[in-house]
Amino acid sequence: MAKAKQSPAKKESAPKAPGTKSEAPPRLLLAYRDTIAQQMTKEFDYGNRMQVPRVDKIVVNIGIGEAKDNDKALDAAVGDVVTIKAKKSVAAFKLRAGQTVGIKTTLRGRRMWYFLDKLLNIALPRIRDFRGVSPDGFDGRGNYSLGLREQVVFPEVDYDKIDKLRGLEVSIITTARTDDEARSLLTRLGMPFRKR
Repeated sequence: MAKAKQSPAKKESAPKAPGTKSEAPPRLLLAYRDTIAQQMTKEFDYGNRMQVPRVDKIVVNIGIGEAKDNDKALDAAVGDVVTIKAKKSVAAFKLRAGQTVGIKTTLRGRRMWYFLDKLLNIALPRIRDFRGVSPDGFDGRGNYSLGLREQVVFPEVDYDKIDKLRGLEVSIITTARTDDEARSLLTRLGMPFRKR
């Protein structure tokens, strides 16, 4: 007696949270792997694909000077970021050793690529009268830093729920050996550098 074939039951897959392994790679990472790495190899004549510069990590800093007087300011800005501690006492700034003066987080892997994509394609274009980022933010070793005056350029930040506009600094750390290599990498990723 032959057994009737049963059609396999369709499984409904739940949406994957960002950062899970079975999720598709970030689109900037795919662009880097598929085209940017080859373009940079041709431009700088690298002999090995491991020499091609890549984004290593992104560090986001927010200084909270008023936290020494207002504890709620720190609570409003922290969220899930790591706190920075003052290393030594400075009387002129009314700082004591161990007092919290800011918050910092380091992004790597998929979260770094998602943040960079959001920064380049959503946050920077939302800046009022935006004409590009400064081309002078390189440190001489292939790393780039830029400052944003308001945290509300990111769409996740609800303007009605913030207590104060705060600036933040974004440092993009690359494996490039020179600023020219890093500038080429960031330009190809979509960084809108201001024309000189």
